[in-house]
Amino acid sequence: MRPTAQTVTSENDYSANRLLVALGRRDRALIEPYLVLKFVGRGQVLFEPGEDVEITYFPCRGTMGSWLVVSADGREVEAATIGREGAIGGIVSAGHKPAFGRAVIQIGGPSFSVPTARLEDAKRRSHVFHDLFSRYADALLAQMMQSVACNALHSIEARCSRWLLSAHDRVGQSAIPLTQEALAEMLGVQRTTVTAVARALQARGLIRYARGRVEILNRRGIEEAACECYSAVEGHFERLLPEAADENSDAS
Repeated sequence: MRPTAQTVTSENDYSANRLLVALGRRDRALIEPYLVLKFVGRGQVLFEPGEDVEITYFPCRGTMGSWLVVSADGREVEAATIGREGAIGGIVSAGHKPAFGRAVIQIGGPSFSVPTARLEDAKRRSHVFHDLFSRYADALLAQMMQSVACNALHSIEARCSRWLLSAHDRVGQSAIPLTQEALAEMLGVQRTTVTAVARALQARGLIRYARGRVEILNRRGIEEAACECYSAVEGHFERLLPEAADENSDAS
């Protein structure tokens, strides 16, 4: 079932995005008049390489996007996964903000959006605001760096398991709306390779796969199948942004 805006109770319910909650009421008030709750659909491109990042998105529970690196011949591979723990858009830059990669929604759902210019203004006006987003930028960079190492060093099963764990955290439910084609694109491999890995994980009772949907049956088993990259990235995030940590761990 496609996630809907019903996961957010109202336009003033910011609990669905951990970064907005971590800001606190007073600092969030700097952008609150400009925050708009909208539905972003699967496959929606938020911006392309070279485009000015005019809007920043705060995915809510059930919504997930990806930063993709796009080659000259059109191939793409994921550099970072972003969900309710963060934001997609003008995180660190000021003034002209050309995107280096493509930002695309992998799992559709609700998201708050705000003009990036308003975000930059809030960073200038509030030290707390600036500090939080600087730390988040550090965490995002760490995820991208770990992704480079993971793609070079680890098996496709370990990488696939890591991706499923990240998606599980961000969606917040056991059933993840995901096609094998989409997962193959994210991992930069052939669909047949992902099919073989999915069958192996299913045979071990870790997942149940049906067309367009992966259900997590044994998260602990998937954690054991994944490489250390997952725990390294999550641990770094929690150390940098303890106020944005997922206290409920409701994806487990």
